[in-house]
Amino acid sequence: MTPDVLIWSLSGTVALFIVGGYFLSFRRRDRADRLRIAEAQELGIHKPSMLFPYVDPSICIGCGGCVKACPEKDVLGLVGGLAVVVNGARCIGIGQCEKACPVGAIELAVGDLKGRADVPVMSENLETTVPGLYIAGELGGLALVRNAVDQGRRAVEAIAREIAAEPRPVHGSAPDLLIIGAGPAGLSAALAAHEHGLRFLVVEQQQDLGGTIYQYPRRKLTHTQPVLLPQYGPLKKDEYTKEELLEIFEEVVETYRLPIEYGQRVMAVESICDNPEEPPLLQVSTATKKFSARRVLLAMGRRGTPRKLGVPGEHLEKVLYQVRDAEQYRRLRILCVGGGDSAVEAAMGLARQPGNEVSLSYRREKIFRIKSKNSLALERLTSQGRITQYLPSQIVEIRPDSVILEHQGNVREIPNDFVFVMVGGELPFPLLRQAKVKFWDEVTGDPSAFLPRQPPSSRTSPEKPAPLANLN
Repeated sequence: MTPDVLIWSLSGTVALFIVGGYFLSFRRRDRADRLRIAEAQELGIHKPSMLFPYVDPSICIGCGGCVKACPEKDVLGLVGGLAVVVNGARCIGIGQCEKACPVGAIELAVGDLKGRADVPVMSENLETTVPGLYIAGELGGLALVRNAVDQGRRAVEAIAREIAAEPRPVHGSAPDLLIIGAGPAGLSAALAAHEHGLRFLVVEQQQDLGGTIYQYPRRKLTHTQPVLLPQYGPLKKDEYTKEELLEIFEEVVETYRLPIEYGQRVMAVESICDNPEEPPLLQVSTATKKFSARRVLLAMGRRGTPRKLGVPGEHLEKVLYQVRDAEQYRRLRILCVGGGDSAVEAAMGLARQPGNEVSLSYRREKIFRIKSKNSLALERLTSQGRITQYLPSQIVEIRPDSVILEHQGNVREIPNDFVFVMVGGELPFPLLRQAKVKFWDEVTGDPSAFLPRQPPSSRTSPEKPAPLANLN
């Protein structure tokens, strides 16, 4: 065999091993991701609920960088050499996949809103179908501090432009803006209103700042991504603890002397100016006061009142609906109820305390609507015997020293000191429906027909109607 033939033979063998190895790896990964898609479809989590990574198949080169970059790890996969959405419902909108794509084939988009009974129709400026009533943050369907801060700022910038175009004497001494909620969206809106010189007031149903964040357990990490808080400046870190964010919020309230009235639970919002040719005026009623304003921004989150189980014994003092400080619960027998991140994080935090016996009850056979890192941690703690999972199960009765569970068709009694019920909240949508805000499940045809008409004196020109909600 001549040297040339030997060299070509060796080169061909090496190439064959490389190509063959890649092909086998490609087939294994493709098969695994197809199985993941089938499982996601069976569980009903393949469709995006709001934000999701849209992959342009004409640009994608199938490098897999987006799959590796996703902090949830299982939102994306590779099928047929292209990136695809596997578990759309698990996307939390961090956007790392978009940054990681070397060819710009990915962008965050909003899922199909048609038929959604939990998402209000909004314009690009976040105005609802009620003139002068705006929504920012979780109530509009998007999670994450970054989205809340951005939407609070965007809504107020649009409001400031409208107010500037209106004659001042209209509606007399009514303030320009009433902001409902002192969480990330509300405080961002308040800072933007202060920056634009608007007359405004913030009302908050709790006695503390932070909105949903205030309800988080101690030291819970919150994703923010780099975001610009009006007047304060950038929040540069990717993650903040609950305490760090609340400290920042308290600082901006004190620095800019933001007017906030605490303990004001909003009961109703109604328009008191029905002439479409005049600027809107709205009235907000709380349990003790009435406020009028030229614009109202709802930045109140989606948690609402904790949802109850409706079982005997739920009135007992041992039944709680949130864990703010897991460290105060030690050497106790604890049951957490729910299948979302809140219930799982509470169970894991309590399981890490000395001497606790922690159980987790969920009505389905599998917990699947949680972050991937929570799923991995839950599996680890379960395998270590620190958490006992009862899947599927239903609480039948809560007793002073025990809980009666129906587990896999059998009724059993387990010893218990505390029950943490985390099965969601009664969403504040009755307030929106009372205010006559339309939701996507109520809209047919062209949704822009349901949005407020634009008076020539103040808003987008009549020749160019406001586009529909760009929620990104």
